[in-house]
Amino acid sequence: MSSNAIRPRERDAILQALRAGVVPRVGQRHVQVGRANEVQALLSDIDRVADGGTAIRFVIGEYGSGKTFFLQLVRSIAMERKLVTIHADLSPGRRLYATGGQARSLFAELMRNISTRAKPDGGAMSSIVERFISLALNEAKGAGTPPETVIQQRLVDLSEMVGGYDFAEVIGAYWRGYDTGNERLKNDAVRWLRGEFSTRTDARAALGVRTIVDDANLYDQIKLMSRLVRLAGFAGLLVCLDEMVNLYKLANTQARNSNYEQILRILNDSLQGSATRLGFVFGGTPDFLLDTRRGLYSYPALQSRLAENTYAANGLVDYSGPVLRLANLSKEDFYLLLTRLRHVAAAGDPAAYLVPDQGLTAFMTHCSARIGDAYFRTPRTTIKEFVNLLAVLEQNPEANWASLIGSVNILPESNPDLVPLPIEEAAESSDPEPPVAQTATPTTSTPPQSQIRQSAPSLGGGDNDLATFRL
Repeated sequence: MSSNAIRPRERDAILQALRAGVVPRVGQRHVQVGRANEVQALLSDIDRVADGGTAIRFVIGEYGSGKTFFLQLVRSIAMERKLVTIHADLSPGRRLYATGGQARSLFAELMRNISTRAKPDGGAMSSIVERFISLALNEAKGAGTPPETVIQQRLVDLSEMVGGYDFAEVIGAYWRGYDTGNERLKNDAVRWLRGEFSTRTDARAALGVRTIVDDANLYDQIKLMSRLVRLAGFAGLLVCLDEMVNLYKLANTQARNSNYEQILRILNDSLQGSATRLGFVFGGTPDFLLDTRRGLYSYPALQSRLAENTYAANGLVDYSGPVLRLANLSKEDFYLLLTRLRHVAAAGDPAAYLVPDQGLTAFMTHCSARIGDAYFRTPRTTIKEFVNLLAVLEQNPEANWASLIGSVNILPESNPDLVPLPIEEAAESSDPEPPVAQTATPTTSTPPQSQIRQSAPSLGGGDNDLATFRL
């Protein structure tokens, strides 16, 4: 097989995902274009976490600008750098703070998606715990001490943290199940670590601990997990949360501010370096960040910390702050993307290209005439139609690409987040969340009005942004 050839499994996975309008899970390197500065900025964050520090980024881009792809790319890079990653999409049933189980649901989703380089698709909890035990066994063998003693000594650091005593007890229970061959005990320990116990009574009966992961301790459990992965020999933990727009969509001000208070707590810990080997990447839209009525800028303490660098203007950039803005796809980038998609469809064989270079130009011209510049700035629909075109040409060799391009029906990308939440879900009138005491006075510097949408804004951040496959 040629060194430039693309494996059939990767080829089919990429094309099937793009035809469905979602980001491919494999073969991302084949469709990456541009965005080198943004990737380099996240690489610096990953290296800082691996060196024992902390990092936090708010990846902000318009709907369809490629946030989901960018976050997946960052995750894959982090795993190559020996970090453990966890990721989840926020939704009406998954939040950072709640009183009805939504925060525990988010934690459970994060832990189901826990990934390492050896297990990039999630489900790595058991292997992480067993790696911790293996390292302890090797240390015990070298020192000539009982394994239980070494494990207890290594868990002392966890026991001193909030919620750490029961966390350490659960790891100890896994070791007992591992040592005695008790699979049920091991499974119960993994269930607890994943946040799957719903009552303290069940947890006490199964593991002898008095607490469970609940809405109140999500962030504390994530910090404990970052310590565990370090003890298991990994470089750190990276948390990727997408669809942050779902917090913006909460109509209940009290519920929304409670979630923003959690973000503030995470932001403060990250900026002050009080959490170690832990990084966060949040994916959201400009409205989620800038709107002073419902976005992060509606919370004064967050607005003051996330304000943009006023010197980064007139062509000057700053990639060091917590907010990382993703630029839209350019025409040149989009043309390069089409060439790569053509290459993927041909399985890496230039002799099998289905569309010549002039066909790519003709396709872009047709799309521009139909929907204007939206075809390359939010190109989900455009990419789907191009992949559909390639599929027809592949299965009908007698077809003429020029006549087919003229019949392609391109529609402007619609934003599904413009659909409001159901009234009964948005209002949350029965949610007994306590009032939030904001910890900082409002900042006196107000961002330019051109950057802030005061009225009911358009929401962004679709489930699987395709827009900019860049590197």
